[in-house]
Amino acid sequence: MSKKTTLIIASVISIILLSIFYGSAQSHPHVFIVQRIKIVFDDNGLAGFKIQWNFDDMFASMIAGDYDKNQNGTLEKNEIALIKKEAFSYLANYNYFTFIKNGKKPFTIKFTKNFSTTLKNNKLRYEFFVPFHVTATNNFKDITVAVYDPSYYSAIFFSTKNPVALDNSESFEVKTAIKEDKSTSIYYDMINPWALFLNFRIKQ
Repeated sequence: MSKKTTLIIASVISIILLSIFYGSAQSHPHVFIVQRIKIVFDDNGLAGFKIQWNFDDMFASMIAGDYDKNQNGTLEKNEIALIKKEAFSYLANYNYFTFIKNGKKPFTIKFTKNFSTTLKNNKLRYEFFVPFHVTATNNFKDITVAVYDPSYYSAIFFSTKNPVALDNSESFEVKTAIKEDKSTSIYYDMINPWALFLNFRIKQ
């Protein structure tokens, strides 16, 4: 192989590697979200999850600029409806970034309820409810809730303060843990999203 051919091949390889690196860099998170999850029970068992997302200041400023039409620093009913339509409902295509497993069986979220959003002192918050009904028995039910953006454009973290809460859980024995979901990987298999691991049964 001639020296010229070797240089050409080396140049092509360098271009390919740079392209891969650039593509990876473009996938780094651009939106940062701190979340809390409230586990909601009813008389029969698990009813679903109330999800709270608190966004970074840059994303909050973008939403305020686009949807706070009168620029009064708060969101009114018509502005919230428009945010839901244009900046939330499309997440249905991505399972609302909320990936639930009952045991090992994945659950497809077909809809959410009670969406609301607030803007205060340039702090943006989304809240919504994911219905997920699982009847309690005498044996523990094992549920996993991993909230993440598969593209890693958005990075979603659990809050360090009160990340998980219980609602109407008095009739049930409930165990929770937050840890990496080793069964799931994103971003070129380099990242395991953090998840809520929930176990519950009828109180013995």
